[in-house]
Amino acid sequence: MRAVAVVAVLLLAGCTSSGGDPRGSAPVTAPSAGPVTTTRTPPPTSSAGSATGSATGSATGGPTGTATLPADWPMYHGDPARTGVAASMPTASGPLHRIATLELDGQVYASPIVVGGTTIVATENNTVYAFDGHYRQVWKRHLGSPSPASERPCGNIDPLGITGTPVYDAGTGRIFVAPEFSGSPPRHELLALDARTGSITWRRSLDLPGVDASAMQERGALALTGGRVWVPFGGLAGDCGAYKGRVIGYRVDGTGAPVAYTVPTAREAGIWTPPGPVVDAAGNLYVSVGNGESGVGDRYDHSDSVLKLSPDARLIDSFSPRSWATNNEGDLDLGSQAPALVGPWVFIAGKSGTAYVLRRDHLGGIGGEVSSAGVCRSFGGTAVVGDVVYVPCLDGVRAVRVDGSGRIHVLWHADGAISGSPVVGGARVWALDPNGGVLHALDPATGRSRAAVRVGATSRFATPAISGSHLIVPTLTGITVVSAGQ
Repeated sequence: MRAVAVVAVLLLAGCTSSGGDPRGSAPVTAPSAGPVTTTRTPPPTSSAGSATGSATGSATGGPTGTATLPADWPMYHGDPARTGVAASMPTASGPLHRIATLELDGQVYASPIVVGGTTIVATENNTVYAFDGHYRQVWKRHLGSPSPASERPCGNIDPLGITGTPVYDAGTGRIFVAPEFSGSPPRHELLALDARTGSITWRRSLDLPGVDASAMQERGALALTGGRVWVPFGGLAGDCGAYKGRVIGYRVDGTGAPVAYTVPTAREAGIWTPPGPVVDAAGNLYVSVGNGESGVGDRYDHSDSVLKLSPDARLIDSFSPRSWATNNEGDLDLGSQAPALVGPWVFIAGKSGTAYVLRRDHLGGIGGEVSSAGVCRSFGGTAVVGDVVYVPCLDGVRAVRVDGSGRIHVLWHADGAISGSPVVGGARVWALDPNGGVLHALDPATGRSRAAVRVGATSRFATPAISGSHLIVPTLTGITVVSAGQ
């Protein structure tokens, strides 16, 4: 097994650091990598008159005014493949500091996104906010009333508004969001917002026939490929009602009819994990699918699987464990973690504790994995650097290497409380202790927490966005911004 120090080099310079209380603000003593010099998309701007209210809270500090901007983070984990890597983040140096705590009008389950130095945040109250580089409000757009719990047969988010992470399309300058609105039954729509003003440019229904709309939930992040924006659907917590896993695509200009793929199951088989579809360089979508209606003795229904879809929503390939039927009966499916693209491989782990490596060019059908190993029960989104996958495990993040033959090697295991979906930048792996409300900076060579700071209560699936030396954390009251700079 080769040393993990190679990974540290890929994370913008290895370093030595002092340890500290994982619940405190232990200093990080890595040398600074200097200012970010990458130039990016000009920031969306708006006149003060376009704002329709303001966030409450405090903000101090913020980026200094220069001609350059931090690299964009325009979707969940920063890019279509959901690698979660901010290559231009300066090396973390000094203690972590909270520089902004903004209370918004609802819980924030979606990850923030950052475009041209502007941070976009969506709440469960169906409100989208834009903040400048100093975390001052640029605009605010309330889209309509969210769905209260009384309108739905089960679930654990109340009210239910925007849960899936939005996505920004540079070609149109639009932000896409998928709110749920109050109604009988609740309504699901896709909206395109002008990134400069927050104005609605078009909206389309996501309630296609064949399911019970009140049991459908849009939790996964939105994705872009093939000239379309893609919206994944699963069910509510509790697996109630006649829902089915589904991915729906609309053209980014809003024209034409939607295209969709629905898992061919009698019920369930949700595509719900927060990262949403993972997109490869050819534009294909990879999704993980939850437990379906079929069990032992029943016909295979593409549940408990990894599916590869074309940019026009045709099923290209699939993988399911040999144990898919018993996994369905025991709620031990793959649907809780998004597929991770690792060179020629796909890494997937889910609720059972077993991880699998698949060939990207041939997923293998039922039981066709290249290798498998007991790793952990994984929920959420991975980060990928080279051949190393940082896996969000219920009992603590793990670093896993997939070698040239597709074999799995566990390199380290972080403290059991640090179970959030990790991101990578500044020679650190960043992950939350969601129960304690603490953000940790992990050493990529050992998994040890080198610094930590309290950010407030978060959902179990919360994951930060990275903008320059800042980490923007979604919380159950708004956002907390942490500086990893000097």
